[in-house]
Amino acid sequence: MLSRHSRMRRGEEFEAAVRRGRRAGRPTLVVHFATSGEESPRVGFVVSKAVGGAVTRNKVKRRLRHLMRDRLDRLPRGSLLVVRANPPAASARFELLAAELDSALERLLRRRESSTGGQK
Repeated sequence: MLSRHSRMRRGEEFEAAVRRGRRAGRPTLVVHFATSGEESPRVGFVVSKAVGGAVTRNKVKRRLRHLMRDRLDRLPRGSLLVVRANPPAASARFELLAAELDSALERLLRRRESSTGGQK
C-alpha cells in the first residue's frame, strides 16, 4: 500500500493534475502528470462505476496502488500523478496493467525531460 504522504486526497490536487498536467493514455488506463512544488510525489486514483461494481472497482484500485508503490521512486519531487482506470482495466491481467502503467509513465517522464532540458 502507498504511504499516507504519497496519496492524493484533496480535490484541488486531482484537479491540478488532470487540468494542468500532461496526459498519456493506454487502453486500460490514462495517466495525468503535473508538477507542483518540492514536496514528495503524490498519487491519486480514479476508478468510476463504468469500470464495474464496488468489488471490481476496489480490486482495480488495489492493483493500481500496488503497482504505483514500486514505481513511486521514478517520479520527481513535486509530482502529482492521477491514474484513471478505463473499463477494460476490470478484466485486464495484472501483468497487462503493469505494462501499460510503465508505458504511460515512461512516455510522460520522457516528455517532461525533453521539455525541461534533461533536468529532473
